[in-house]
Amino acid sequence: MTSQERVRPMGKRLLFIALTIAFGAFAGAFAWAFFFLMNQGIHLLWDVVPSWLAQAGLPALFYPIAFCTAGGLVIGLFAKRFGPYPDDMNTVMAKVKATGRYDYDTLGPSFFGALLPLLFGGSIGPEAGLTGVIAGLCTWVGDRLRFVGSEMRELAEAGTAAVISAIFATPLFGLAVPIVGAADESGGTRSIREVRLGVGKPLKVAIYVLAVAGALGMMGLLGSLFGASGGLPRFTQIACGLPELLWALPLIAVGTLAGWLFFPFGMLAKKVAEALGKHIIVKPIIAGALLGVSGVLLPYTMFAGEAQTEQLAESWMGISATILILTGFCKVLTTQVCLNLGWRGGHFFPIIFAGISIGYGMATLTGIDPTFALCAVTASLVGTVMRQPVMTMVLLFLVFPLAGAPVLLIAASIGSVIPVPGRSAHTEQTAPTPEDPTPETDEA
Repeated sequence: MTSQERVRPMGKRLLFIALTIAFGAFAGAFAWAFFFLMNQGIHLLWDVVPSWLAQAGLPALFYPIAFCTAGGLVIGLFAKRFGPYPDDMNTVMAKVKATGRYDYDTLGPSFFGALLPLLFGGSIGPEAGLTGVIAGLCTWVGDRLRFVGSEMRELAEAGTAAVISAIFATPLFGLAVPIVGAADESGGTRSIREVRLGVGKPLKVAIYVLAVAGALGMMGLLGSLFGASGGLPRFTQIACGLPELLWALPLIAVGTLAGWLFFPFGMLAKKVAEALGKHIIVKPIIAGALLGVSGVLLPYTMFAGEAQTEQLAESWMGISATILILTGFCKVLTTQVCLNLGWRGGHFFPIIFAGISIGYGMATLTGIDPTFALCAVTASLVGTVMRQPVMTMVLLFLVFPLAGAPVLLIAASIGSVIPVPGRSAHTEQTAPTPEDPTPETDEA
């Protein structure tokens, strides 16, 4: 082989590395911009408008009911016009791992379909739309840069790893999800076939690392310049004395119960959805009305839970233990109602918030270190839902200190082995397949 022939593959490899870092940075910028738009929209709709109503003498108490119901109508009309978008994160990952690509002809509906429920107070997470849009954009670039070679098939997976890291601010979770797969909405792990692409495993890992580094670097840069626009707050201190150890198993039991209820709540919500048939406008309206009622009675049951976690961390000592615990259990229910009745999104942020709310309630009852209570309850809840203790621990490094790793792992391990009902009757959300090419039509 001549020196010129050796230089060409090296040039392609360097170009691909540069593209990987660039798309990782783009994924981080996109996630930051998405959170920025979401936060600005929520501020306008839920702070500014209610203040206007109050100045006009209109009662703001039942604003959540009216606005969430109206939001359900908007979401239903959107789904009727564009279809059931976005795909959930697990569907995106399954498509990318199965084919090395993700269709990019529905990027607009995926983006706005993910944003709308969040603006209207949906108890869902943002990861669904972000992963689909980034995977689609990476596929689009890969289709136009085929000359780089078979490595371009890795770009979609690298992009999803980057955006997952940016969403959750946890590089290990972003690296792990594309490799081992994420839990489906029922908590089970999909059996995703690992596709053998034209690159070796060391290069695959290097690609993911570069993409994740680019994403987190861009998120950090934009956050330092314009302010952070997403993410949960971090708890940095944890105490683990005799009182905490004595209460560990009861805390884990309470968290596991909340995680266990995620499944029957999902089965119940799915039965309601099936009873409503193809009335895709009616379903999200009902979900919005139920969400609004819940928001009037327990305000923290609305929204994904990011800003609410920060607010709760500052005010939990002034809230009764009963309200905190009830809020967490109702959060699990409202998340399943949203997911099954047309408010499309993810479940990670809401169930983490549910565990934190219950954990604060248990800390109020027991008087033990609050961070220890949060770790034990949240890890057992999320572990019961995800069924993957190590992945649960890695995900929860988003919120909790590394010193809490033993508590997180033990609690998640206990939760993950508890049998749960109806795992096959999960709340998976999928876009129309080739065998089902047309979205539902409203019969109302």
